[in-house]
Amino acid sequence: MLRTIAIDDEAPALEIIKNYAAKVPFLELNATFLDAFEAMAYLKNEPIDLIFLDIKMPDISGLEFLRTLSRPPMVIFTTGYQEYAVQSYDHNAVDYLLKVFSLERFLKACNKAYDLWQKSQANVPVIDYIFVKDGYESVRVFFDDILYIEAKGNYALFVTKQQSVVGRITMKEAIALLPKPQFVRVHKSYIVARDKIEKFDRYYAAIGTKKIPIGGEYKI
Repeated sequence: MLRTIAIDDEAPALEIIKNYAAKVPFLELNATFLDAFEAMAYLKNEPIDLIFLDIKMPDISGLEFLRTLSRPPMVIFTTGYQEYAVQSYDHNAVDYLLKVFSLERFLKACNKAYDLWQKSQANVPVIDYIFVKDGYESVRVFFDDILYIEAKGNYALFVTKQQSVVGRITMKEAIALLPKPQFVRVHKSYIVARDKIEKFDRYYAAIGTKKIPIGGEYKI
């Protein structure tokens, strides 16, 4: 059973999702939220497999909301705006539902999510770290702790919440070792963790007080 919630600032949109979800045997819609910040608090305590998430909302957009989650569940975006489609898939969305969507289209998106969820339940050990060779030692660095990686000649500086580790590894090798949905290369000299980005524009991404340049051939 897929544990789900829905977030939308429009009550009629949530009502449609409630009605549709009730017809899907493998969905368990645990809660709905008109306020994204209430949903954020809920997710800190409740395990969820899938979010139905509106994109254009007051105070915080669905895309911004997703970037605040350290371990985001699967997401199906629901919106009335076609222009957000490309950005949604950059966030590894399961699907993108354009309002007003039919039950058939809703079910198709849910089936995609269910197939992905079933594959994730396979008994396969999850590796959530890499060992970075620092001098004569190899230091374990957890993916969730990495803020960004900066090129230093033939080395790469892994900047984490706790420490900085200089590894004898190229940026090309580093990005190949990192989980792609979680990390993105934004410059020839920088790789960033998507969920650590606090804000960005065409030229810079901010992680804490660090302003990281975005190269012309790269995008977030």
